[in-house]
Amino acid sequence: MGKVDVVSQDAFMRHRQSLTDHRAFGSGYAYSSDKSAASLILSSATAELALEDSSAVKCKDERRHSLKAGQSCGETFEEAVVVRRDPEYDPDSYKDENGLWSVTVSILKVVTCFLVMMITTFIWGVILLLLLPWPYERIKQGNLYGHVTGSMLMRILGNPIKIRGKQYVNTKAIYICNHASPLDVFLIMWLTPIGTVGVAKKEIIWYPLFGQLYVLAHHLRIDRSNSNASVHLLREVAKAVVQKNLSLIIFPEGTRSETGRLLPFKKGFVHLAIQTKRPIIPMVLTGTHLAWQKNSLHVRPAPVTVTYLPPIKTDDWTVDKVDEHVNMVHDLYVKHLPDSQKPLEKLQIS
Repeated sequence: MGKVDVVSQDAFMRHRQSLTDHRAFGSGYAYSSDKSAASLILSSATAELALEDSSAVKCKDERRHSLKAGQSCGETFEEAVVVRRDPEYDPDSYKDENGLWSVTVSILKVVTCFLVMMITTFIWGVILLLLLPWPYERIKQGNLYGHVTGSMLMRILGNPIKIRGKQYVNTKAIYICNHASPLDVFLIMWLTPIGTVGVAKKEIIWYPLFGQLYVLAHHLRIDRSNSNASVHLLREVAKAVVQKNLSLIIFPEGTRSETGRLLPFKKGFVHLAIQTKRPIIPMVLTGTHLAWQKNSLHVRPAPVTVTYLPPIKTDDWTVDKVDEHVNMVHDLYVKHLPDSQKPLEKLQIS
């Protein structure tokens, strides 16, 4: 890795007292525009991620660089972004709970979630039906439904949640997210910005309540068995995204991981980035595979972390380097996932 030093919490707190201009983030980040504290500051594009809880990171190159072509502070994008994992939110340290009380409470929570979702889906279903002539207003209302419903469902389930890098949410971008649990859907419903179009497999329409409202909200479905139709749809999506100034949210793996480990990425999100010139903002989810496993109604109180990484600019991306771009983003995910979620082949290499 490049020249990055770690500063102790005591040293950070001593310097912090002298700051005349600082900002604090709810997730535990802090950075300053005071040049006297430059030893505690990474580049402005990555400081919010680097200064987290028990440690601070400095970059010896004090020049401020914008993130372009995956570079910051004289290092590669992957090297510059440093996330300090809080032991309290580390999924590798979570101990499973399978007792009768835990299972009973979980079932009650799931039933409550379903009832709440019935109510909110009915309300927004009526709103979306009234907005049928205005498809792009339906997209925004669908996002609002997701914010309200997703946040309520996560509160009911009660998993401890830490959100990092939330300052990047207001960027018009292609948001991508690893997928290992039904909980991921609740989280992206809650956390993606207004004016974001979802891209999902066509079978999503059969998901109770959510699937029907997803279609009604003018979000998009792809037939994975018909590659020609999928390519044509992605081109139309790209045009609409640019014309209507929208964002996108997509699971680049194309399906849910059964083990929680990261799967290979499909190329669709890169083609969309090339066609729209939208930056890519990776959302790295950890712990959801432990909180709610596939084919189970047992929701465990495992801690969950959502990390927005800085936008990756795609202005100079080209079709002849699609595989290279896909691998770069995939490697970025591997770098920020805990061992329990890394692909086995990557884990063996590291």
